[in-house]
Amino acid sequence: MLRQRARGPVLVLLALLWATLPVAPTLVSTSTVAYAVEPDEMLKDPKLEARARKISQNLRCLVCQNESIDESNAPLAKDLRILLRERLKAGDTDEEAVQYLVDRYGEYVLLKPRFAIHTLILWLGPFLVLAMGLIAAGIYLRRRMQASRQALASEAPLSEEERKRLGELLEKDVATRDGA
Repeated sequence: MLRQRARGPVLVLLALLWATLPVAPTLVSTSTVAYAVEPDEMLKDPKLEARARKISQNLRCLVCQNESIDESNAPLAKDLRILLRERLKAGDTDEEAVQYLVDRYGEYVLLKPRFAIHTLILWLGPFLVLAMGLIAAGIYLRRRMQASRQALASEAPLSEEERKRLGELLEKDVATRDGA
């Protein structure tokens, strides 16, 4: 009786989940990144605007720190977007415009830091930590295996008298189990 009552809510929940399953891919596919670029910031030339958008997606908002300036609503991000568009209107190439912002705000403005001597630890650090972890795990396992080998080697085999006694105990145990 209790199981039948508990089944009802579970079946309702499963039915709801089953009904929403076809809608889930639609919800996932329609969720896109919201851009914070305002209409007054946009350039009239669609090619320049496309270049600005492409560049701004790779520049970090210095306030939000984990968003691009294209996604951020922070006032500083807006200033950076405007500054970038001014540089592009002035005739800078993509690299020159980015370098201007890097010179002015530092390499932190780049969402993906450049691979250079001063960023080597940033790029190689995770691999070094992984290698050290694997080495430490190898050393631990090797020591553990050596300790278990030594423990096995240090154990003396049973004498004939001990074997007889063990056999008697096992037979007694089997007999009591069979009798029970």
